Amino acid sequence: MKIGIVGLGLIGGSMAKSIKARTAHTVYGADLDHETMMLARMCGAIDGPLTEEALPQCQLLLVAIRPAAAVEWIRTHAGSIGKSAIVVDLCGVKRTVVNEITPIARQFGFSYIGGHPMAGSERSGFTAASDSLYAGASMILTPDKRTDMQLLETLKAFFLDIGFANLTFSDPEEHDRIIAFTSQLAHIVSSAYVKSPEAQRRRGFSAGSFQDMTRVARLDEAMWTELFLDDADYLTKELDVLIGHLNQYAEALRNRDGDTLQALLKEGREMKATAGGN
Repeated sequence: MKIGIVGLGLIGGSMAKSIKARTAHTVYGADLDHETMMLARMCGAIDGPLTEEALPQCQLLLVAIRPAAAVEWIRTHAGSIGKSAIVVDLCGVKRTVVNEITPIARQFGFSYIGGHPMAGSERSGFTAASDSLYAGASMILTPDKRTDMQLLETLKAFFLDIGFANLTFSDPEEHDRIIAFTSQLAHIVSSAYVKSPEAQRRRGFSAGSFQDMTRVARLDEAMWTELFLDDADYLTKELDVLIGHLNQYAEALRNRDGDTLQALLKEGREMKATAGGN
């Protein structure tokens, strides 16, 4: 199969490396950064550039750039995408992207489905990409009532082949609601937490808890701003819930109310046990 990948950063680059490490597929890549393209060719992550000549030959097209850019790229290149091709965007939000790309796909006759690989790193760019990033991870797809079952079977086989452990099916609304809690909220909390003056004075006093809380504060602020704004309705709801819970802990501490504090901690421990590890 001939596969095109748009964007060779952490996500797209890891897709390219995983495909070349685990399959015999041909990979064409596109990235605005010339050094990234050179590195991808030199290390064998791509077989060549995703040119206007190569694009119509691709049976699968993975779009791994920011939401607005993904929509614009598809809109600009829709006429060159083969009618038998499957297009999957890999953006971290789904409603805005799916709503924009779906009518383009219908107009030009190619198949499209929204996707989101549940894997990442605090580092970004092609140099952070790895052929093991997706090992054991979940791949979310957002089919609709028009999605062909054979297309899903093709994608299932492909994503399992390159290391994913399973596919999770969702709709864009559910995806964005849940991802606001499981991913976006964690990034905001980490960013806010590390702003304490004590973060600069903690040397010799920090261990795993500090590392866990601050790891994702090392983010691409431009990309995450776009993701947060695209999901602002659900994300603000989650922030309001979190702030309400934090206020309960703060009030118990101000009042030196050990019984309430212990009850809050017990509730959190029990809810973590119910929620499980993932």
